[in-house]
Amino acid sequence: MDALYTAIAHATGGGRNGHVLSEDNRIDMDVRTPKEMGGSGEGTNPEQLFAAGYAACFLNAALGVARRMKLDGTDAAVSASISIGKVSEFAFGLSGELDIYLPNIPADQRQQVVDLAHANCPYSNATRGNMDVVLTIVD
Repeated sequence: MDALYTAIAHATGGGRNGHVLSEDNRIDMDVRTPKEMGGSGEGTNPEQLFAAGYAACFLNAALGVARRMKLDGTDAAVSASISIGKVSEFAFGLSGELDIYLPNIPADQRQQVVDLAHANCPYSNATRGNMDVVLTIVD
């Protein structure tokens, strides 16, 4: 792969109960374990950051597909849900759900846009075969 951009971020102070900082200082925040996992829940967490990145990346891929197909991607949106859970006694895994809203794309072409976006999105390519991802077109 010929890298076009490289993001660099640093985690300090205890992993899920620490601090994250991007090299350009655009991300500079505390992270905390969610309450559901026994933490304080008083900061963001890695799953929220992953969900935000996946939603933005998938939306961009869908808009690119729509543009190439000469379809109207106006008002499109993606909501990503990222779940974490135990997969064995010592290991955790992730799963995801993407709700894709394509209001100005004809209903009979939405699935094609979603399928092509899923084939091209870097997050989808990184997770394919590594975690379950459910794609749902919402009205």
